Amino acid sequence: MIHHMGGKYHHGDLRDELVRVSVELIAELGMDGFSVSQVAKRANVSPAAPYRHFPDRAALLAAVACTTACGLREQAEAAVAEAGPDPVAQLAAASGAYTAFLINRRIGFQAVFAEGLEDPKYTELHEHRRALIDTYLRLCLAVCPYPPAALELMEQLNAQAHGYGEFFLNGVYRRMNYTAAQVTAKSTTSARIVIDAHVDGQGPAQP
Repeated sequence: MIHHMGGKYHHGDLRDELVRVSVELIAELGMDGFSVSQVAKRANVSPAAPYRHFPDRAALLAAVACTTACGLREQAEAAVAEAGPDPVAQLAAASGAYTAFLINRRIGFQAVFAEGLEDPKYTELHEHRRALIDTYLRLCLAVCPYPPAALELMEQLNAQAHGYGEFFLNGVYRRMNYTAAQVTAKSTTSARIVIDAHVDGQGPAQP
């Protein structure tokens, strides 16, 4: 039986609710504000209840990371589908999609790649991480076939897309009266510039 404090969760529902509340908590307070006790309080259950589904903080955070990785991948793939057949446009759209995701949900790579989740036992998380990385890497390889250059491009685009989102969330862009949509558009345009520079600078095929 789940010990609750006025909540309406059944045993089978609580796991998903704990993940949802964890995402909400991280969005509001950041990774440093995340704790199992705070999650239990917000979910309106006893402090012991989360441990019936997650043995420790890391296990709950791994579930949050899985949910975030899935959401990111879905948003990137949707943006690619809307971008048309041009590989450069697809990659730029996927990069902008990350900025939009971060702004709207206030959670992103900081949760997907959080410290303390390297243990191989988090099989599901590692699979979702790999699928997310592969989504971006395939797009990078489509415009930059030399693998080391494609990896570098992916890193640059991810860092840039995250930076645009953080500037909005931290108030930098909002003080300039930029809307979330405008920042997403700026991120997408900047991604296109970076991609074009990589493509133009490839020269002859690398060994």
